[in-house]
Amino acid sequence: MTKKSNEQLAVFKKYTRWLWRLFFTGFLAVILVFLLAGFGAFGKLPSFEELENPKSNLATEVISNDGKTIGTYAVENRTPVGYKELPQNLVDALIATEDVRFYEHSGIDFRGTARAFAYLGKKGGASTISQQLARLLFEARSRNKVRALIQKIKEWVIAIRLERQYTKEEIIAMYLNKYDFLNQAVGIRSASRIYFSKEPINLNQEESAMLIGMLKNSSLYNPLRRKELVKQRRDVVLAQMGKYKFISQKQKDSLQNLPLNLDYSPEDTSFGVATYFREYLRGFLKDWTEDEKNFKPDGTAYDIYRDGLKIFVTIDSRMQKYAEEAMEEHMSNLQRVFFKAQKNNRTAPFYELTKNEVAKTMNQAMKRSNRWKRMKKQGKSEKEIRESFNKKTDMRIFSWKGEIDTLMTPIDSIRYYKHFLRAGILSTDPQTGHVKAWVGGINHKHFQYDHVKQGSRQVGSTFKPFVYATAINQLQLSPCHELNNTPYTIPKGKYGLPEDWTPKNSNLKYGGTKTLKNALANSTNVITATLIDQVTPTNVVRLAKNLGVTNKILEVPSIALGSVDLTLYEMVGAYNTFANKGMYVEPMMILRIEDKNGTILSDFTPKTKEVLSEQSAYTIINLLEGVTQYGSGMRLRSSSGKYLDSVASGYPYRFNNPIAGKTGTTQNQSDGWFMGIVPNLTTGVWVGAEDRAAHFPDIERGQGASMALPIWALYMKKCYANEDLKISEDEFEKPSNLTIELDCEKYKNPENGEDGEELVEEVDFNQ
Repeated sequence: MTKKSNEQLAVFKKYTRWLWRLFFTGFLAVILVFLLAGFGAFGKLPSFEELENPKSNLATEVISNDGKTIGTYAVENRTPVGYKELPQNLVDALIATEDVRFYEHSGIDFRGTARAFAYLGKKGGASTISQQLARLLFEARSRNKVRALIQKIKEWVIAIRLERQYTKEEIIAMYLNKYDFLNQAVGIRSASRIYFSKEPINLNQEESAMLIGMLKNSSLYNPLRRKELVKQRRDVVLAQMGKYKFISQKQKDSLQNLPLNLDYSPEDTSFGVATYFREYLRGFLKDWTEDEKNFKPDGTAYDIYRDGLKIFVTIDSRMQKYAEEAMEEHMSNLQRVFFKAQKNNRTAPFYELTKNEVAKTMNQAMKRSNRWKRMKKQGKSEKEIRESFNKKTDMRIFSWKGEIDTLMTPIDSIRYYKHFLRAGILSTDPQTGHVKAWVGGINHKHFQYDHVKQGSRQVGSTFKPFVYATAINQLQLSPCHELNNTPYTIPKGKYGLPEDWTPKNSNLKYGGTKTLKNALANSTNVITATLIDQVTPTNVVRLAKNLGVTNKILEVPSIALGSVDLTLYEMVGAYNTFANKGMYVEPMMILRIEDKNGTILSDFTPKTKEVLSEQSAYTIINLLEGVTQYGSGMRLRSSSGKYLDSVASGYPYRFNNPIAGKTGTTQNQSDGWFMGIVPNLTTGVWVGAEDRAAHFPDIERGQGASMALPIWALYMKKCYANEDLKISEDEFEKPSNLTIELDCEKYKNPENGEDGEELVEEVDFNQ
């Protein structure tokens, strides 16, 4: 070997040694960096507990009596699911798109990493699903290159640890539970429910592909803003599934031709089902969490937005849906008729008000508005605030055909909303008190006042059964008992009256006698006045209080005609008693509260109280059946259009089953009521405007039978159509020891030849 060759060999060996030294130094440096990262030299690593059980960000679920999640309370709307609750097509889409060698590596895909370095990321990144899960622990990737590199190293370390501690299936579930799909959809379950109104296990292939496509960048691929872009991304996912043989080429082509078919169901309180009920429940839970007896073992209060509680409620999601649909169907039509009625009203939507009174009403509404309160808080003067109400501004307003973007002054928007009729519906099981449906208004986003629990309105003739019940319970009167249908006067001074009180029948028709059943069916005022004078207002009020009424009631004769302001909640609870054999059961909304682990924290039972005898309660039911047989509720039985008018549903109802009910209409048609009872369901409906001066100009359209009864009918039709609900069509159960005669032929002609009225006994009303 020549001298030159020896020198070349020596140089080669020297460089080789340096290369090996450099390699081993780099290798050891990488190992050292990973070790240092693992020991926390670059900052504390997130814990595994935070992955499996995210701290302070688990949504509280509201779960209906039929097992459906009807809403959540959350900072992050996250409700984790297990791997078994994920459909295979979702997992396939994830693997095909994000990490096709997921089941082959141990957290880091070295082949993918090498490819990413070689092509500078142009042929795809190198992040595995495990690394992406690790990355979700950081709020955002730092723009500082050094910090970003350190974060990347941490992600690798965490990814390896994840693979050692959890199964592949658990990692997939944790990743999908952690990802934020936007629009309050944190985690795959919320995303599935919000974008497609279904549980994850029910997602089909194209729906799964869309959600997996969002993992690349949910802000960019937002289905509510960039549908076409989202569809393109979905089709890329489907192409990947086809490429890796998760679906056939034919399936891929077919699925790519489908539209997104979103079924967007936002889950904040203003959207979704049972919005008013969920807002009421929020207030209840606030009080519950502040009660020391409900504190955690460590002495701190539960947080409904972070602690993942499960609230099991009595609401039936199907019946709730039917109630909301019935309300929308009727109210949208009723509103159209109401708008038409206001065309010739110079003070629309108000009647009986002078211009000054209208101005005062609008001024009060202005001062109650959020705009006024907000500007007042900002320190604005009253002059500045008032001027702002007369400046046109962009706003989105409610209409029954959908929200309208418009330019309008705030004061005009107030008047616009004053035109809208509101509604409330409450439906309960009279035996258990369980609330099955709760509709507090027509749209929670735009009309947040709850007309089930908050709104006290004049009840009209729906109060009359309380007068009849007092008389029947104390005097044992038969529905066949007759009273004179003639003007009746309660003199000045009696019951503290400042002057004589002589009520009139609404139809101004008098003469002869009427049975109690006929009188209640047709809301005969003079007979109701006679009865309250016989039993005294004090005893009627006492009964009403025992029936669950908590609002103040003056002990005056005029309450007999419904001059009382009560809530729908109170009215339905009271009417429940008639169907429940005289036993009052307070309406009940919550069954139990569990923590995130399923431990029961509280369970609930309704308050009950015996108020009426069983036969008195049944007699009232018999009286109320007359209302739907030949009284103001007779249109429920119609087999033709005879009883339908321009505000009814548009078709005859044709109910044939026993129904006890009562309509109610207040002065000037300001409030319309209908209370309807079948053996296992009591449902109350109220309809009216925010201001009592806003109403229909005539009784035909403004009565309870036209405004409220159609909602009840539409709701019950839907309930009966679903046989799984088992809503009763049977007769009301008759007491075995009934002594009050209900057969008017026998009552008038008893076997002993005596007048049935002689059976009435004297009663001490002060007992």
